[in-house]
Amino acid sequence: MSCSRTSVAVTMPPVFILMLLGALCSLGQTMSRDEKHKLRNQVIEMFDHAYQNYMDHAYPADELMPLTCRGRVRGLEPSRGDVDDALGKFSLTLIDTLDTLVLLNKTTEFEAAVRRVLSDVRLDNDIVVSVFETNIRVLGGLLGGHSMAVMLKEGGQNMQWYQDELLHMAKDLGLRLLPAFNTSSGLPYPRVNLKYGVRGPETRTGTETDTCTACAGTIILEFAALSRFTGDPVFEAHARRALDFLWEKRQRNSNLVGTTINIHSGEWVRRDSGVGAGIDSYYEYLLKAYILLGDDLFLQRFNIHYASIMKYISQPPLLLDVHIHKPLLPARTWMDSLLAFFPGLQVLKGDIRPAIETHEMLYQVTKKHNFLPEAFTTDFRVHWAQHPLRPEFAESTYFLYKATGDPYYLEAGRTILDNLNRFARVPCGFAAMKDVRTGSHEDRMDSFFLAEMFKYLFLLFAEAEDLPFDVEDYVFTTEAHLLPLSLSTTPHSSLISSNRTSEEELDDSNFDWTCPNTRLLFPDPAFPRNLREPIRSAVDKSCPRPAPYREPGMGRPPLRAQDFMANNPEHLELLRRMGVSLIHLKDGRVQLVQHATQAVSAVAAEDGVRFMQEMMELSSQQQKEQLPPRAIQIVSHPFFGRVVLTAGPAQFGTDLSKSSTGVRGFVAVAEPYSGCSEITNAEYIQGHIALLQRGQCMFAEKARHIQKAGAIGGIVIDDNEGSSSDTAPLFQMAGDGRNTDDVTLPLLFLFHKEGNILLEALKEYREVEVLLSDKARDRAAIFKGKPLPGSLIEGSVDVQEAEEDCTTEATTPVPSEPSGQQPTSKVELEESASEEVSPLQEEVSPASENTSTAEEVGSPKEEVSPVKEEADLAQPTEERDSEKREEPEGDTDSSSQSVDELLADWREDLEAFQQMEKDEL
Repeated sequence: MSCSRTSVAVTMPPVFILMLLGALCSLGQTMSRDEKHKLRNQVIEMFDHAYQNYMDHAYPADELMPLTCRGRVRGLEPSRGDVDDALGKFSLTLIDTLDTLVLLNKTTEFEAAVRRVLSDVRLDNDIVVSVFETNIRVLGGLLGGHSMAVMLKEGGQNMQWYQDELLHMAKDLGLRLLPAFNTSSGLPYPRVNLKYGVRGPETRTGTETDTCTACAGTIILEFAALSRFTGDPVFEAHARRALDFLWEKRQRNSNLVGTTINIHSGEWVRRDSGVGAGIDSYYEYLLKAYILLGDDLFLQRFNIHYASIMKYISQPPLLLDVHIHKPLLPARTWMDSLLAFFPGLQVLKGDIRPAIETHEMLYQVTKKHNFLPEAFTTDFRVHWAQHPLRPEFAESTYFLYKATGDPYYLEAGRTILDNLNRFARVPCGFAAMKDVRTGSHEDRMDSFFLAEMFKYLFLLFAEAEDLPFDVEDYVFTTEAHLLPLSLSTTPHSSLISSNRTSEEELDDSNFDWTCPNTRLLFPDPAFPRNLREPIRSAVDKSCPRPAPYREPGMGRPPLRAQDFMANNPEHLELLRRMGVSLIHLKDGRVQLVQHATQAVSAVAAEDGVRFMQEMMELSSQQQKEQLPPRAIQIVSHPFFGRVVLTAGPAQFGTDLSKSSTGVRGFVAVAEPYSGCSEITNAEYIQGHIALLQRGQCMFAEKARHIQKAGAIGGIVIDDNEGSSSDTAPLFQMAGDGRNTDDVTLPLLFLFHKEGNILLEALKEYREVEVLLSDKARDRAAIFKGKPLPGSLIEGSVDVQEAEEDCTTEATTPVPSEPSGQQPTSKVELEESASEEVSPLQEEVSPASENTSTAEEVGSPKEEVSPVKEEADLAQPTEERDSEKREEPEGDTDSSSQSVDELLADWREDLEAFQQMEKDEL
């Protein structure tokens, strides 16, 4: 392809980011040709192991079950839910692997595989399949196979008998997918029956209302290729209509799209926006549609989206979801593994610097856990522990090597190979990881492992003469199928009408013209090394930097980490002079980033380096002072000790673990709510436990103000709307770098949703009494021999019920004090290896390996039970890993309805995360 102008990134400043990265000091050495050849052959051997085991033990089933050495046939194996929608009894893995065989120079096996597909595969099965998965895997696989067959036939040696049979199958399948597009919006239904379509009871589908953005927006490459191969415009027209509708429904202020959309109304169902699961390949296909089809409209749309991504979502090296209507508000504190494709897409865009940074972060997470977990937190701990052998990181590694020529990425590829062989290889193939922390396997080898992983790894290590064709003549689909760029010259203007509106007239000032490609963009390998090297030196203690020479009396002494206060304007100015800036994360912490060339001088830059290193050391010290979570127990009417909220501790003030009784008192909202200045309602706060809002000043400062006002304790409530310990790890409130011995009251921390339960209770009942303690107390201990209040709620029970309440008290999930243990219905302490530590209060936290726990399973969860008329009702629990929810039984007392509503809202958020996992992870 050609275009009149090019726009690629050139000289970019080295960026120094404090992260968990740990690496060697030595610079990457050039890999010898023999070593690359050895690794290339290793890729081929691994592919043979996977492919031959599929053919021997699974074919004609859709996928191989590598632990039990048999095929996965839908309906014969226990259902895995939406994951099984990719299976259509059409030998999925074989079709998905066709063009991989050609790329790896296995033309004989390819010819045999094509003959098997033509003779054995049926596409008219009475089965409901995912439109998205069937399009990218099966239709894409048939088209990629057809492209390879035509290429080989034109070479004159192989496939001379081929008469477009795969293309005919592709058109048959395309026609079977078309009924899904019969909606008023043009967005496809998420599922279709291959035999009956979407209408009528026999289809068992067609009732869905929602689909993910990627599901509707990842059609254009395959459908346009099908139209141009066959001359039938109907497929490309439907794919364009779907893309047009998504573009029209973008949020016009942020130019972002949500994750899930109603296919009939076009309303956004989930309004979080990122570049990972649910959206990822929508952006990919806009850029690649421009590459394949040559239509500038797709490039314009991509560049507008990309500018917003870099403005709101990209926080190098992180990529964090935001809300489309409030793009400055992060939507979550974790990232999913599907975003690992994005650095590769940035290479095609020509934006190399952020690609290198994000890839480096992903590489370090990979080295930390051996594989990319399905989701991981902003401080790089495991959020979802599975890894189904996804290829996206290998994809980005290949594109970055092509763009930079840096042998560092060959070593990254070697790491991928080694980990696959060490941890995933089994006698009958390669097994997905059920848990990257324990190394346990899942009886699963998805078709994309053969379709994508081995393509990118082979291309990474292969020399030009190893390839049977020039890959620059093709574009990779999201499933890594190969479509020829020659399709861009296929006549189509008379077939496809333009949907360009007046606002979309091409304007050079509105976007950059680019010629995306994978050829060498930066012949100097020092470019990517300069971006990574400062990151390494920040955390590798074996690479000390000498202190810069400072002439006596010249300039002020540098800011030390232990003296830093985030609300001190002078300190912030000193950070600016050192080139250090702050990134505000969703969980309220602040991540430190240093741009070396933005420092006012070389000496200031070195001061910044030392400051960042000191911050890590300080964080490491505070990590060693971890405290267990504390409990806030609501003991007043009508809760009477049944509602227990897990709270984060402070590293200063009263140590509740040394108190046998805890601190008990009524709560009161402080004024000002931030607690950052003298309390104006001191007469009300005196003798009470003060409620405060997080932010604006140090925690220790808040504690001092309420203590001066006469408070007996304090509870700080997170100001990040929607935060919950179910989706974010608890952290300890650290001091302010000064002596905090003057703080003598207890201070605890609640996330926003748990804090709202307390605030709603206060709003509804006016007087709310709580007990602050190191663990939930037995109700008998709280009320010390008095009649248990559970039987004294007005009009709720009679005497007989009261007696039953006493006899069934042991079944109520409240811990007994002698046991000293907390049951999982209250606080699941065994699920937490540590609590997050904020290194310098107001939430300044360099995300480093020293401040995270590699084997952490999850964070403690609050188990909150609204008051019941019977004391022995089970409390609701949330189980992230099993995705099971146990609903409260019985009727809820009307007086606690607001708490019930809060809990229901809490469960809805958890279901949203689970839905995301079902959508694409």
